[in-house]
Amino acid sequence: MAPIIKQWKSNLQGFDSLHQAEAPMPTPGKGEVLVEIHAVSLNYRDTEVVQGEYNHHKATDGIETVVVPCSDMSGVVTQVGDGVTTWKVGDRVLSTFLPDHQTGQVTEKELGGSLGLPVDGVLATHRVFPERALVRAPAHMMHEEGSTLPIASVTAWMSINGMRPMGQNGGQGEYVLLLGTGGVSIAGLQIAKASGAKVIITSSSDEKLEQARKLGADYTINYRTQPDWDKEVMRVTNNHGADIILETGGSDTLSKTFDCAAFGGLIDCIGYTSGKQHNPNDRLNMNVLTLRKDLTIKGIINGPKDRFEEMVQFYEKHQIHPVVNRVFPFEEARAAFQFLASGAHFGKVVVKVKDP
Repeated sequence: MAPIIKQWKSNLQGFDSLHQAEAPMPTPGKGEVLVEIHAVSLNYRDTEVVQGEYNHHKATDGIETVVVPCSDMSGVVTQVGDGVTTWKVGDRVLSTFLPDHQTGQVTEKELGGSLGLPVDGVLATHRVFPERALVRAPAHMMHEEGSTLPIASVTAWMSINGMRPMGQNGGQGEYVLLLGTGGVSIAGLQIAKASGAKVIITSSSDEKLEQARKLGADYTINYRTQPDWDKEVMRVTNNHGADIILETGGSDTLSKTFDCAAFGGLIDCIGYTSGKQHNPNDRLNMNVLTLRKDLTIKGIINGPKDRFEEMVQFYEKHQIHPVVNRVFPFEEARAAFQFLASGAHFGKVVVKVKDP
């Protein structure tokens, strides 16, 4: 009997559409490797994909299909195809979100190769990858930890360092503001602290803020009990403001983000947990507000492979262990999606594909 693999698939119509399926064991072709997947981490993007709500990039316009979701995995190379020189059997590897994005600014064409939509993703026991689409896993991390790096950590890394040349890391002596305690924000907290920054983080949960303090956050703000959190940011920074802001909130937070940014600061637009459409009653004139403080606003869609590899070296140098909030077995992947969508997590949610 021919070997098979197990995988989860979705027709993009909600969490109930997630279902397990089997497929023949793939064989790597020229320049490809077969990876046995050990762990997969979930991102907010994955919940949108499964619910049919990830529709703000042209690369995904009009897609009506069944896909294997998720983009972030850690695994072991089990077979190499002809011509492969980068990897050998037994190597521990991580996936890259955009396999063709090797360096520099991302292009729309590269975005069209996004794992988990429109290209089949990694929520499976095995997958074939082009050899260029993988990064060496940090030696000090377990698979569950390593699987969290491709989107959350790389996005945080690019938010803090992406405007600087490789090797010139930011954060030293700066104020970094993180909105919320999801995967990107907690990765940003760890990176910023290791870089020597002063870190401010917000949440509606005092329990989560206490966890953030234990990770080194210098200032914590409960935006539910302190709705004018932007004024609190200005207070704790002695009216300097935040030099780097990881803006994950979107429509309901952006105006306050402008108000608490430092002069000459950087606002990294990453997510939209409060919504994609700006409130028309909030007359936010981005041109005027940007000029008022000489701000830079940058959209962050992950980062290239070379900056990912740079980040891995940083994680190894500082022995950073990503925060894994909860691990679900492969058979309970649907429950993992639902848990992430609930917002109850602190850090990352992981699906364990293979037992040790």
